Amino acid sequence: MSEIKDKSVQAFIDELASKSPTPGGGSTAAIMGAQAAALISMVCNLTIGKPKYAEAEVEMRTLLEKSEALRELLTGMIKADIDAFERLMETYGLPKDSDEEKSVRSDAIQTALKEATIIPLSCAHACVETIALSRIAADKGNLGVISDAGVAVMAAYGALKSAALNVYINANNLKDRAFADEKLAELEIILKGADLAAEEVYQIVKDKL
Repeated sequence: MSEIKDKSVQAFIDELASKSPTPGGGSTAAIMGAQAAALISMVCNLTIGKPKYAEAEVEMRTLLEKSEALRELLTGMIKADIDAFERLMETYGLPKDSDEEKSVRSDAIQTALKEATIIPLSCAHACVETIALSRIAADKGNLGVISDAGVAVMAAYGALKSAALNVYINANNLKDRAFADEKLAELEIILKGADLAAEEVYQIVKDKL
């Protein structure tokens, strides 16, 4: 079975709309984040080498390296999220006839839930970094494609909030409350200020149009 990232857009949309639980919201969040990073890269590539933006050349090259690293990271999270969810679903199918089987099943579910919490949390980290990078693209990027910096920040913001929902739903089902509370607290730190940061970039872009 080929990875989602290797399929056509149409194939992905069709699978997303199907009865299959994967791909779902988690992999969609990763795709949105990867698209945001890709748009930042595009702005960089259309700014670098332009005499008009020579003063921003070094900064845009650095930005391109960072956005490409995030694009690769987020693209990898598409499959990671699907794999984690499928492993979780497998644990729910484990036998539960005896007390021993119930215990083994419960432990397996909780282990899978922890993984399913960590992956979208990592996605959220990457998305908030992408929001920060989009500001540089909006400030220094080629005005001919500046709207794409705005689309990038909105995609990254949507991906961030989407990833957060996946952290919430899985963390709230964990029995290990110390682990869950730690991850939820980490998420709140990531989310703090993201609304304002995304809106500021959006306005920067809008004011340049």
